[in-house]
This record gives sequence, C-alpha cells and structure tokens, in this order.
Amino acid sequence: MIPQFKLYLFDVDGTLLDSASDICGAARDALAEHGVTGLSEEYLRSFIGYHLFELFDEVLPSYDRAQKEQLLARYRQIYLARQHSSTRVYPGVEEMLASLPGLKSTATTKSSETARGVLTLFNLISHFDHVQGTDGFPSKPNPDVVLRSLDHFGVAAEDALLIGDAAPDMEAGRRAGVKTCAVTWGYGNSDHMREHAPDYWIDHPMALLNGAYAKS
Repeated sequence: MIPQFKLYLFDVDGTLLDSASDICGAARDALAEHGVTGLSEEYLRSFIGYHLFELFDEVLPSYDRAQKEQLLARYRQIYLARQHSSTRVYPGVEEMLASLPGLKSTATTKSSETARGVLTLFNLISHFDHVQGTDGFPSKPNPDVVLRSLDHFGVAAEDALLIGDAAPDMEAGRRAGVKTCAVTWGYGNSDHMREHAPDYWIDHPMALLNGAYAKS
C-alpha cells in the first residue's frame, strides 16, 4: 500500500504530460542546424529526464561547454516556438491531482518559468502549491530540485514522495532521502529505474489515491 504523504513531488515530462513529440522535435531541429540528422524518435526519447548535455555529449563529443550552452539555448527557443502543440496530459492525471490530499510541487529539469507556463496551459497549475524547476543548479539525478521544495515547505524528507518515470528521478529522490514512486507509462527504462530501488511502482495515476501499486 502507498500511504499518504505531506508532500508530493512530480516530475513533469513523461509523468504528468506526454510531451515527447515536442521535446524530440525541438531537439531534432536544433541538432540538425549543427549537422546532426537521422536520429530516431526512440533514441531521442531515451534522453528525456536527463539534462540535454547528455545527448549533446553523445552526438557532438567535440563540443565544449560554451557550444553546448548555445545549442541548449537554441533548443529552448525551438521548443517554446512549438507552443506545446503535440503535448497532452496523460489520462487520469488531472483527476488524480484534483483528489490527491497533501501539498504538491514539481521536480523537473525544465526551468520553473517553463514548467509554470506549461502547467498553466494544460489547466494543471491550480492543483500545485509550488512549482520548482531546475534554475541554475545541477539537474537530476542530483537532488537539488527536490531539496528546494522540501526547504520551501519545511517538510522533512521522510514525509515526501517523488513520482517520476525515469532513473534520474529515482536517483534524485534517493539522494534527497525522500520516498520514490516509479510510473510505468512514461519514457524511462524500467530496468534502469529498478536499479535505484523505487519504493513503489504504479501503472495509472489514480493508483496514488487508492493505494494500489504494481511492480513491473
């Protein structure tokens, strides 16, 4: 059974929103400007949840940090210009957020501003007490984005649950000392998540409410 927690921390992409088409499309267009083409959707999806530098390091290994920063800025321009046109809320997410007791925040690799904007666009923002993105500090699997929400609310780590779809979520939660819940409908590799020993697994958002969980 999944008990109730004082604070729920949600990853966004692959957990609340099916946003892969917009993320991968923006990454593909940005990389094409640097001569990198032919990357499959499956390959690009495997990097969702990680910092984009992980992708850049693999496909453009000669690029220095300044070049990667420029590429990241271009990606963000393209991503925002797409206006989330191919992004959708996963079935059951809005109902779960509306009914789930406790405080709610985010733990995303997006910036706080971008996360707030996309949650507003999809009418989810009213369900959140705080929006925390990755703003000038290390991204997941580092625990910083989780710790910022814990500090904001003054909630102890053991009273918080991080919900995400990828290994960096599970590792960030472990490092922060919170409980972790892996979702099976996102983009992450289940075997990679399992290496970080999530406390819970769920196959549908509403499972957070009724306490059911399923190991995968």
